[in-house]
Amino acid sequence: MALGNTQFLTIGVDLGGTSLRIAAYAPGTGVLDSISLRTRLEAGPMAVVDDMCAVILKQINQHSASRDFAGIGVGSPGPLELPAGRLHHPPNLPGWDGFPLLAEMEKRLQRPVAIESDANAAVLAEYELGLGKQLGIESMCMLTLGTGVGNGIILDGKLWHGATGMGGEAGHMTIYPDGALCGCGNNGCLEACASATAVVNAAERLIAAGKAPGLARLKEKMSLTAENLADAARQGDADAKRIYVETGRTLGISLAGLINILNLPLYVVGGGVANSWDLLSPVMFEELERRSYVYSLTAPGRVASTGMPGGGTQVLPAKLGAEAGLLGACILPVYALKPTWASA
Repeated sequence: MALGNTQFLTIGVDLGGTSLRIAAYAPGTGVLDSISLRTRLEAGPMAVVDDMCAVILKQINQHSASRDFAGIGVGSPGPLELPAGRLHHPPNLPGWDGFPLLAEMEKRLQRPVAIESDANAAVLAEYELGLGKQLGIESMCMLTLGTGVGNGIILDGKLWHGATGMGGEAGHMTIYPDGALCGCGNNGCLEACASATAVVNAAERLIAAGKAPGLARLKEKMSLTAENLADAARQGDADAKRIYVETGRTLGISLAGLINILNLPLYVVGGGVANSWDLLSPVMFEELERRSYVYSLTAPGRVASTGMPGGGTQVLPAKLGAEAGLLGACILPVYALKPTWASA
């Protein structure tokens, strides 16, 4: 089955700690219908699965009359054990430890379900439909900066799962040993320093210390978000600027390590925080030049970039933006027909 075949229908689910997005998708045509609803974490995992499955069945009934149904794809926060599809202490899904998400969904739906981490879904979309396709590369790494920080890796056209499906958890590598507490229990994780949650937490700490009067006034008017803090930075608030400079520095340190280890041609940064690329990227690239000798040698136009796929080591914002995770979930059932798990 090819991604361009319009005669097939898939359903994609982007499961987040705040919202659920579910789409009907026809390869070659795109999203036919998309529904978003709140993730009812307080009601427990069974209730969330009930919500997901009700919408999935509705979309199958609505869109499958003229198309052959190919399956359901789910992008879930991790850590996610594969191929079992079981969650283990997911920081952004409290109360889901040990939950057998794949088994519960297949029991209710009586249809095939393909499940991956949300970051794997996002990197798959960028590989098949976004920057990977545009640059003609076969290997890439992606960081998704949202509520948490996800990480997906594709090597030679295949998702990299590791031994148990938990490969690609760069969000929980330590950047600052004495840094902010992360939801995983460690201090100074990339997720605790560069996610949308981390950006807001940094602002809250400054406000609590009485060091950010402009941000305190902003908080009086509205709930703080990474987006409105970015707007404040662009409008000249020095404290908001400083938060994004530190976030960019953290991102640069993490990417430098990934580039030194993996030596891939493409690193993509997605998720909501990546919408502030103009604020993040200057210091991020400074850190890359300083901390990654591989980047300094292989960036486009450098001495060792000749002949590299894509023209050298590229570090770019995601082409598909916030839609990458949902689109990746939509194409998972098609991708899953390739025996990638067995050969990864």
